[in-house]
Amino acid sequence: MAGAGAKAAGALALALVLALAGANSEGDALSALRRSLRDPGGVLQSWDPTLVNPCTWFHVTCDRDNRVTRLDLGNLNLSGHLVPELGKLEHLQYLELYKNNIQGTVPSELGNLKNLISFDLYKNNISGTIPPALGKLKSLVFLRLNGNHLTGPIPRELAGISSLKVVDVSSNDLCGTIPTSGPFEHIPLSNFEKNPRLEGPELQGLAIYDTNC
Repeated sequence: MAGAGAKAAGALALALVLALAGANSEGDALSALRRSLRDPGGVLQSWDPTLVNPCTWFHVTCDRDNRVTRLDLGNLNLSGHLVPELGKLEHLQYLELYKNNIQGTVPSELGNLKNLISFDLYKNNISGTIPPALGKLKSLVFLRLNGNHLTGPIPRELAGISSLKVVDVSSNDLCGTIPTSGPFEHIPLSNFEKNPRLEGPELQGLAIYDTNC
């Protein structure tokens, strides 16, 4: 019996170590984000990298296993840029960064967020292209990137996300054609407007034509 008790205690200790290691890696990822952002209002003051896990930080939500599931940083007057380390938040479901002044590009590593349901980056100053890696987000329901400076085509990989219900990429500088397959069948054309170089919906079954994209 003593041996069984020791084994159980050992298994519990190992589980605790693994949980702490996971929490620390998530804390490291969020600390990297904090270092890359300017925060004139001090809203991220509670983000103390010396704590065991980030679940006590403001604007961070965790599940019962202390894994980060929500990041609510919308409309907080933040500037700076996103970091590839965000792709390590593998349990993240909501990434809310709307209505700030965030610049730079969307890291392709965000395609690793396999549990992500909502990605709201609208009304920032994001540039560059929409990474095709976002097509790996098979749980994604909401993708709102409107009101930025994004260029390039709408990745066809996004059409493979069957869960996708809302896509808004209006008010950017995208080019090419609007996808019409998969979830894009039901996205209103108004969610693509104010992209002067974006052509109308692509015509199925016809040869691809030059869109100057």
